Amino acid sequence: MEGGRDIKTKPQSGFRRFLSAVIKEPRSIGAIAPSSPYLAKYLIAGIGPGSRVVELGAGTGIVTQAILESGVEPKDLIALEQNGEFTDLLKERFPNIIVAKANALDLKQHIGVLDGPPDFVISGLPLMLFTMKQKTSLISQAFEVLGPNGFFHQFTYGGKCPVESSILDLIGLKATFLKFALLNLPPAFIYRLERR
Repeated sequence: MEGGRDIKTKPQSGFRRFLSAVIKEPRSIGAIAPSSPYLAKYLIAGIGPGSRVVELGAGTGIVTQAILESGVEPKDLIALEQNGEFTDLLKERFPNIIVAKANALDLKQHIGVLDGPPDFVISGLPLMLFTMKQKTSLISQAFEVLGPNGFFHQFTYGGKCPVESSILDLIGLKATFLKFALLNLPPAFIYRLERR
C-alpha cells in the first residue's frame, strides 16, 4: 500500500472480469477490451495533486489507477460504475476511494462526499450509445457540479466528439480534441469539454 493506493488484484484478474462482464452485458460496456495505460494517461491530462475527480464508468480501474498515480488523494476521487462485477473489482483494488454502484445519469446524487466541487469529470462511458436526452442530462449535471474552471474529459472510438454541437451550444460549452491514443484497442480519441 502506498499513499492509500492499495492495488490488490492482478491485471489478469481484471481482464477476466472484463470479459465476463462483456459477455453478460455487452451493450452496457461499449468496449472490446479494457482501456490501455496510454489512453488513461491522455485521458487524465491536467490532473495532479489537489485535483478533485469524478470518474464515470470506471470499469476495471485502469484510469482510476492513473488518476491516483497522478497524485490525487483517495478522498478526492469518486468512481461511479453501474456494473456490479466491476464495482466489486474496484472496491477490491482501491479500498480507500469512494466507489458507488450507480448509473452516471445520477451523477449529482453522489458528489456530496467531496470537500468541494470536482475539477474534472473523467468519462469512460460509451456516449455514442446514449440518446440525445441522456447525453444532455449527463453533460448538464456534470457542469452543474464542476467548479468554474472544471473540465469534462471523454474518449470515443468514433473520431468526432460524441457530444453533438447542439448539446454544447445549449449548455454553453466548447469541445477540444486533446489526443489520439493509437496504442489502445481500438484506437481512441480524447476530447475535453469546458465552459466557453
